[in-house]
Amino acid sequence: MTELSRRQMLAAAALAAGTLAMPRILRAQGNGPIKLGTLTPLTGSGGSYGPSMAEVVNRAAAEINAAGGVRGRQIQIISEDDQTNPEAGLRAARKLIDVDGVSAIIGTWASSVTTAVAPVCWQSGVFLATVSGADSITQLPHGGFIIRTQPNTSLQGTKFGEFSAELGAKTVAFMSPQTPFTEAQFKFITEAVTKAGGKTSSLIYDDKKTTLRTEVDQVLRGRPDVIVMGGYTNDTAVLVRDLYRASFRGKLIGFGYAVNKQLVDALPADVSEGIYTLSPSTAAGSGAYAHVAKLLGVDAPDTYSAQCFDHLSLIAMAMAAGQGTTGAVIKDNVRKVAQGGGERVTEAVEGLNLITAGTKVDYDGASGPCDFTEVGDITDAKFRYEQVKAGKVTLLKIA
Repeated sequence: MTELSRRQMLAAAALAAGTLAMPRILRAQGNGPIKLGTLTPLTGSGGSYGPSMAEVVNRAAAEINAAGGVRGRQIQIISEDDQTNPEAGLRAARKLIDVDGVSAIIGTWASSVTTAVAPVCWQSGVFLATVSGADSITQLPHGGFIIRTQPNTSLQGTKFGEFSAELGAKTVAFMSPQTPFTEAQFKFITEAVTKAGGKTSSLIYDDKKTTLRTEVDQVLRGRPDVIVMGGYTNDTAVLVRDLYRASFRGKLIGFGYAVNKQLVDALPADVSEGIYTLSPSTAAGSGAYAHVAKLLGVDAPDTYSAQCFDHLSLIAMAMAAGQGTTGAVIKDNVRKVAQGGGERVTEAVEGLNLITAGTKVDYDGASGPCDFTEVGDITDAKFRYEQVKAGKVTLLKIA
């Protein structure tokens, strides 16, 4: 998807309509704590990721506070649950903005939630850092108030298509619920598969259904070598089960956030065996990634927690560099600390000390180099290729 559709623009405007009559809120926040919000999926389809995303922000903020804060001011994190639901996310965002007076919101996960929340943020001068991938998000007229550390759908779709061709597929089917990234995902899968001499088809299904056997039978009539699954964990589990019952023995590829431990544990071993997954890779082996692991007390933090750690680090350093705490200050300074050509840093406390001393910094994070395009997209990312083997999601390669 290269342009934001009229339907998407109208939807975003409608979701934000309730905020247009509200007075613009000043966010200097006086001399008290700097208020930042996390808006993550503590429940719903993303509920297996949201708690860790919020927790790493809280622990990283506590670490910054213990080291003296941002130019002497403490950070206060206010956490809300978006329930992986646009309406709930919008209500929570309004509360964070209108009641709590946050300067930035960190961690929106589902693209539908981010699409709903984004207009409220930029209209209120609140900075938004997201892990959502839909191309349409950064095509919104956000005026620089959005960055995302998640690769966009164009890049992800291309990787799925190229990997399908690498697996030898000549016929690739894409099965997905309707999401803000479905159309673009299929477009870029098709471009990559066609370039390799293959062909594609797609089918959109209702992710609330308890069986998808009719849809499966329809897709299998095209005899695909590979089926790319574009859903979340719950509906992907239904799809995988029905594909197995229909005796599909081709290759399955899904998003890493859908084909996860929760899905593998929920299905019999022979049903999930062999499924491939793709997901943006963390900067495993880096100092920043090791720092996140230490903060969370785990061996291998997920990519969304790594990205949220980077969000807070970037926001804190941008405020220090701009000597202010508003969303506009963050917007104007985030690239100066992310890709400013200064001294390389991997976490906020180190960066804040250098900035306070008058030194320029260049942040490399737990999710990778945090360099952004003019519209807020991450410029590049590595991907993690995995496969379900003997009941475990096993790493194949990072490329």
